[in-house]
Amino acid sequence: MLLAINRFLGKWLPILTPASVIIGILAAPLFQPFTALVPWLFALITFAGSLQSNITTARHAMAHPLTLFVSLTILHVLTPLWAWSIGHLFFYGDVYTTTGLILAVVIPTGITSVIWVSMYHGNIPIALAIIFIDTMLSPLIVPYSIHLLVGQSIQMDVASLILGLLFMIVVPTIAGMTTNQIIRDKSVVKNVTIILSPIAKMSLPFIIAINSSSLASYMKRIDFNFVKITLVVLLISISGFGFCWILSHLFKQSNENAVALIFTGGMRNISTGVVVAVTYFSPQVALPVVMGMLFQQTLAAANGHYIRMRQINKIDQKIVKHSR
Repeated sequence: MLLAINRFLGKWLPILTPASVIIGILAAPLFQPFTALVPWLFALITFAGSLQSNITTARHAMAHPLTLFVSLTILHVLTPLWAWSIGHLFFYGDVYTTTGLILAVVIPTGITSVIWVSMYHGNIPIALAIIFIDTMLSPLIVPYSIHLLVGQSIQMDVASLILGLLFMIVVPTIAGMTTNQIIRDKSVVKNVTIILSPIAKMSLPFIIAINSSSLASYMKRIDFNFVKITLVVLLISISGFGFCWILSHLFKQSNENAVALIFTGGMRNISTGVVVAVTYFSPQVALPVVMGMLFQQTLAAANGHYIRMRQINKIDQKIVKHSR
């Protein structure tokens, strides 16, 4: 039953994510009392996702340093600079929206990216290694990237932000990987994962709805600025995946490594971004991050469909070649 629930939630995640945003806005009074649960639920999600890997996962990155380097460059150099440029072009003088656009792309890569990598036969160990290393660096990268790109224009409690990231993603990640490492009987780890995975997936829409509820007053007013933010976030999200495709081709990555690069470089731990935005910034900063939730899983599914078409096309070409 748990496996069936897990498969169902995984299949419908691209729809559940935007639906949770809408439900959170429409039923804001119902979800707002649960705000204090968000960091704990997110720590649970991170722990459940980290159970798939162990300490040796990080070592695997050393065998593929180029893929790791390219992914981190996309995540924390190309896309943030692109978001900063787009923000200044379309929202000049609006420091809150620009900060939200930057925050949406400097947060670490999404843990759910490994699900997509697995579905499309990518290099799972390198994907897990990228997730692990990026997660470990996030308490430094997130606050200081915002400080570097936004400067003194916006106030933020750096110490609290670092502690929040440590609690929500770093400590649970280490705990999950250590649990996998020390338990010799992997069937035990597998059984725990079977139990926790559907719970984690069910928690994610709940977290999204809770965080979206704090933005109800902003998102109920659909005006030109709201539409512009939505379209710009969509542009940045598409561009992130585009950078991955281009660089995977330029650096001649293998099919498996390219799939890992596309999903880890194109996706973000967007729920963490919303928690950070709502907790440590004004609701105006959180608005672009929440918009990212509407597109991420859908874009991942679109990229996955294109990858599948390419894989089928290559198989057909091999069949034709051998038949001659």
